[in-house]
Order: sequence, then C-alpha cells, then structure tokens
Amino acid sequence: MRGEIISVGTELLLGQIVDTNARYLSEQLAACGVSVHWQVTVGDNLERVTQAFRTAMDRAELVIASGGLGPTSDDLTRQALACALGCKLVHSEEAWHQLQRFFLQRDRTPSEHDRRQALIVPGARILPNLRGTAPGLQVEGPAGHRIFLLPGPPNELIPMFEGQVLPSLAHNGMVILSRYVRMVGIPEAKLSERLDDLFASDNPTLAPYASSGELYVRITVRTEHVPSGVEELDKMEQRVSQRLAPYVYGRDQDTLEMVVGQLLREGRKTLSVAESCTGGRLASRLTGIAGSSDFFLLGIVAYSDESKRRDLGVSDALLAREGAVSADVARAMADGVRALAKSDYGVGITGIAGPTGGSLEKPVGLVYVAVAGGGGEVKEYRLTGDRGTIQERAAQQALVQLWQLLRDKEKNG
Repeated sequence: MRGEIISVGTELLLGQIVDTNARYLSEQLAACGVSVHWQVTVGDNLERVTQAFRTAMDRAELVIASGGLGPTSDDLTRQALACALGCKLVHSEEAWHQLQRFFLQRDRTPSEHDRRQALIVPGARILPNLRGTAPGLQVEGPAGHRIFLLPGPPNELIPMFEGQVLPSLAHNGMVILSRYVRMVGIPEAKLSERLDDLFASDNPTLAPYASSGELYVRITVRTEHVPSGVEELDKMEQRVSQRLAPYVYGRDQDTLEMVVGQLLREGRKTLSVAESCTGGRLASRLTGIAGSSDFFLLGIVAYSDESKRRDLGVSDALLAREGAVSADVARAMADGVRALAKSDYGVGITGIAGPTGGSLEKPVGLVYVAVAGGGGEVKEYRLTGDRGTIQERAAQQALVQLWQLLRDKEKNG
C-alpha cells in the first residue's frame, strides 16, 4: 500500500515548529507494511491544502494529514478535504457531545468557535481525542482511499494514531523491518568500498547515512513473515558488522555515550572530565544517561588559564611555554581532573571554537583531546564549522577516543 503524509501548518514552513509528526508516522507506517512515497508540508491556505489532498488521492491509497483541526479560522484541513471530495462539511452531534464532555470535565464551557471542531466530512468516522478538543476523522475516498485527519500536537496525535488508526493497518500483509548498524572513525568512501556489493541487494536493502560525526547503515527487509524477516536482518547485520568490525559501536537506538557508559559500568571504572572549548558538552552527554552516577564522578569547565592552574593543577610554566591550546595542556588537564576526582580515567579538552581567537599557528578548529589512565592518548583535531558545531564535534571525538580505549581494554581482558 502506498502512503502519503500531509503536514498542515504555516508554522512548519516557517521553521517555527519542527515536524516530528511526519517522522513518527513514517516509522509507524513502515512497520506495518505501508510504503510512504511522499511527505508534503503545506501552509494554512484553503486552496493549497485542497490541492494537496487531490494530488495525494491521485497517487496514494492511504493519506494521513496532521494539523489544522482546531477552532480558529486558519484551521482548514477538514474544509480542504471536503472541497477535494466535492462536498460540504456537516455538523456532527456525536462530535459536539464529545467536545462538550471534554470541556465539562474541566469545568469549562465551549465557545462558538469550538463548535467548528464538530464539523465533519459527510460519512466520516469520528476518532475521539483523549488529550484535546479536536476529534480526528477517518474518511473513505471515491476510489477506496483511506484518509485520516489527525490533530497536530504530538501528545494528541500519537495516542489517537496508536489507539484508533494503527489497529486498522496492522494486518496489511507485507511488513517492513529495519535495523541500524552504527559506527565511528570510518570515512564514507571506505564504508562504501567495503559494502559495495551489499548495496546491490534487493531484499534486504542497505542505505548509508551520516550524522553528527558518525555513520550508520540502515538494513531494511520486506517480508510477510516476521520471524523470517528478523532472520534475514540478522544475517545481513552480521555481514556488515564483520566487514566494518573495528568501527561498529552499536545498533538501532544506541548512542556513543550510552555505549561508553555501559563499558565503564561493566568494567567498574569511573570517569571525570575537564573541558575548556566544549563548555561542558561532553559532561552533558554522559550525564544524560540514566544511572550515569555509577561511573561519572566530576566535570569541570575550565575556560580561563587561572581555573586551569587553580582547579586542575596545570603549571604556570607549561601554560607559558605551550599555551592553553596544546597537547601538553590537554594531558595536564586530564591528569589533573583524574587526580582531583580519584577516577580511573580523566579526559581533558582544550581548543579554539571560534569564531575569533585563532592564528596561523593555532587556527579556529584546532582541538586537543587527552585521555588519562589505562594507556590513553592525546590527539589533535582540525575541526570545521561554526562555534557550536566545533564544540559538538570536539565532544564527539572525545567519546570516540574513550570508546576505542575501553573497547580495546575489554577485548584484551
């Protein structure tokens, strides 16, 4: 079954709101065998939303629209669908009673504007909204199309979709299963070279992606029998992982900080970090993990030379000789925070995030990351991007160094 998602709202086009609904719906539809061929975002304009519905019904059997079901004059989704179907909206007593009950439970009275939400396409099935006022609708199109109108707020859309839409789609025959193999430290060209023949596979299929300093490969299989599909995923994942073993750190929803935390926890090791140019980004990622107090002892943001001397014990002589942005100072920061926290490992990061402060010898993007303890090293990076991007990439490289060190420790016992 071919599907199309229509996201309605001028605020989406202006970038004021990120469209998380389309991603959520695409993932859910793929899991039950619906191939989403198109995603369309359209502003609050009756003519354009109407045309979006007409186009969708010409090319897809399943159409799901989100947004534009509220009580204001720019909530036009119901009216646009009616125009596309050549009919007029009608008042629904069922929908009106649901609205009144919602307001009554909250000791409120619906206004005349709220009555707009009780207008429906003739013959539509009403989908009760358990979290808000705007009911959803299920409409049968002229050629057997299945059209669903869902509210825009995710906390209303998700329970409505899972409780009232998904059950009717769950037995669609073909099922799409996906898995992600995640890796760091490998160039895209090398990944493509090592997996070149596997990319030619029709089922399962492979697709490479790059994001936030790492790469991942999505493996997708279409099947009518879930156990067989899972078996095919397992086989392909094994082939991919064997070819890229030194770079693979996890799968599916794993993050690098999760894997680093798990390795520290399993090895009963502790960590402390001292950050200059990253401003606490590394500590933030690590402490974002539930249970991080098992392994994370201390984080210090030491921007000034004085704080490096006072809090981390970096010597005046070293700072004068090498400068704050240097391999030796990164090592001294890592050693200093490790000693202060009495942790098994320490990380020191220093660099120039920009946009000012660089020179010919030490340009913007120069970063040093040191890991102290267990044979950790100091590495130099020449990073690009704006200030925030350089900070994120530096924190990512620190996690990569930690993961590589801990992984090798685990392999060698």
